[in-house]
Amino acid sequence: MLTILDLDIGNLHSVANAFRRVGADVSIARTAEAAQDARILVLPGVGAFERAMGRLNEHGVGAAVRRHALERRRPLIGICLGMQLLAERSYEHGEFAGLGLLAGDVVQLSAQPPRYRVPHIGWATVKATKPSAMFPADVDGQSFYHVHSYHLVCKDPGDVAATFEFGGRPIVTAIERDNVFGMQFHPEKSQDAGLDLLHSLLAHINGERLMTRAA
Repeated sequence: MLTILDLDIGNLHSVANAFRRVGADVSIARTAEAAQDARILVLPGVGAFERAMGRLNEHGVGAAVRRHALERRRPLIGICLGMQLLAERSYEHGEFAGLGLLAGDVVQLSAQPPRYRVPHIGWATVKATKPSAMFPADVDGQSFYHVHSYHLVCKDPGDVAATFEFGGRPIVTAIERDNVFGMQFHPEKSQDAGLDLLHSLLAHINGERLMTRAA
């Protein structure tokens, strides 16, 4: 059972369909109670950090997410904006506190026209930086679809699972710390590479031997 948190900010149904394609039993949650009861919780999102945190802070949903990850030690997956929400703070149009599950800040990408433009939209080759549940050999080094203007800067390099190159330097695009996982790119828009990543991650979480994903 996998629960996706509905924050009213975008790509909920496409994310749900992607998880269903790799065999997950998916439900949708909007309340703190539903989030707290989840076995695996997913934070998707497209849009502004401030609005998303406002939604999380309504009716104790953000506190339930923190209990899920920190007290119950259950798997938490952040996708795109959902990964950024895991940070301590964001500097998107101001300064706003995040969930604080990862030590780090969300800052704006540095545009360097004509090659590097913000927002960064399109495919980028992703390289694993450590052994990871998300990036076995057949997924590491593949391209994933990104749409973002801000990125996570981790204070602990050990939290970084993968990067891509932008403006001549590595940008964090996936994180992994114990039971907390995140990806800046959109696996649901990344075709086979995205589905293979979700399949690998869920197999790891469920303690299963990784088998080839069915087409």
